[in-house]
Amino acid sequence: MSDRSGGGALPPELLSELRASVRALRGELEQRFGIRDTSADPPPEAADFEREPARDEAVADPPRTGFLEGLGRRLRAQFEDVDVVKLYEAVRSRVSIPGAADVSAEVDEFGLDERYLARARGWLDWLFDSWWRVQVTGIELVPDAERVLFVANTAGILPWDALMVAHAVERLHPSRRRPRPLVADWLATLPFSQSRLARMGAVRACAENAERLLLADQWVIAFPEGQKGSLKPFRERYRLQRFARGGFVPLAARLRAAIVPVAIVGAEETYPVLFEPRALRRLLGVPVPITPTFPLLGPLGIIPLPSQWRIRFGAPIRFDDVAPERSSDPLYVNRTREQVRGSIQALLEEELPRRRSIFS
Repeated sequence: MSDRSGGGALPPELLSELRASVRALRGELEQRFGIRDTSADPPPEAADFEREPARDEAVADPPRTGFLEGLGRRLRAQFEDVDVVKLYEAVRSRVSIPGAADVSAEVDEFGLDERYLARARGWLDWLFDSWWRVQVTGIELVPDAERVLFVANTAGILPWDALMVAHAVERLHPSRRRPRPLVADWLATLPFSQSRLARMGAVRACAENAERLLLADQWVIAFPEGQKGSLKPFRERYRLQRFARGGFVPLAARLRAAIVPVAIVGAEETYPVLFEPRALRRLLGVPVPITPTFPLLGPLGIIPLPSQWRIRFGAPIRFDDVAPERSSDPLYVNRTREQVRGSIQALLEEELPRRRSIFS
């Protein structure tokens, strides 16, 4: 490929500089990290970007990306055989990078970092036992099946409810399995929370991710109320919003995953939402609910209040005997979705009177 950005060949001095840079970079890899690049000779097509344009070749209105495309191909050809894993390990062993020690080699395709999670368990234990004093009932109803889909009510700006349900199952269920929570899109896009949530097992909420997790025989936590549930005003607490999507029902029916209703009491008092200015949401692109502590107390306002929590697991809904075609039957899907919603609402109404007060 010729460089046509200026209507002629690349200047010889620029080509010479490029060749020298590539040779120097290859030599640095070989000398410092013991990584041998076997692609010493560029492939035939990689030399095209040095070629003189034909005299009769039209160059009147050329694309200005030609040189960059050629350079990209040349560099890819130079390093296509480099062992990237070996390079990463060599760099990490020689260079001290802030935070690099926190990255574990045991990271799955969704970002779960087992070593990071192991360190976070002490902090999660403290939140579970001391801050929210979580009481769990019905854990014996959770089946020890390959695929389980927990469906829960949601509340609060940050997904503390997702972390506590996952922690309750891991601590108290005989299988010691840790479910993977599905978190809202806008939470997954925040620069700081996204990485930490992913490293503790959270996954961005979408049908594709839920299906991939279930197919891998993972347990999954879904919150079908969505953003309407997490941002509902305090006066409407523990009144389940309409489930925005029924997608979890056909997915569970098709993959034979048991649905376990989960009622969470206490999470809706961690951030009592007074109102949520929609104009501010449109301006910033994320919801900014107003609570008694935020924005009045600034950053301290994001500290959740120490309400007393109760988590209640209900009887599972199984699909072992359901014909596969029922998963695409709208009537069956809607009826089952409302059955799950009704089960969660009934569990909430049973658990609420069992608290003496919000904080005890």
